[in-house]
Amino acid sequence: MRLQTGTRLGLYAVLELARDPQRTLSAADLAERFGVSSHHLAKVLRTLAGAGLVRGDRGASGGYRFTGNRRRTTLMDIVALFEPVPGRRAKEAGADTDIGQALQSVLLEIDEIAEATLRSISIETLLKGCLQHA
Repeated sequence: MRLQTGTRLGLYAVLELARDPQRTLSAADLAERFGVSSHHLAKVLRTLAGAGLVRGDRGASGGYRFTGNRRRTTLMDIVALFEPVPGRRAKEAGADTDIGQALQSVLLEIDEIAEATLRSISIETLLKGCLQHA
């Protein structure tokens, strides 16, 4: 499973904001932390806000904060906001050949394993692991 840039930014933003749900960070602060443009990150944050995972407030003290449930939100919940559902990916060149079909079958199985792994890891679990290694 190869994650798109927006997906990785979504994961980074949620994890950073969920570290301290009371803290508010601007899109510019988050963008600087991850070394990306604030314009690109703002699009990702809008998607996360639409899913109820973050809340954005305007104004001088505005910014984003985590509003999801750290224990119930899994990494797959975030990935699913940005990635196509496994098995519904666009066909690639050669996918209709016997070798292409066999390869697609293996790649689909890998995607399903990755998806199951991402579904088994909550934000809370990942953050506990980060804090233990910090």
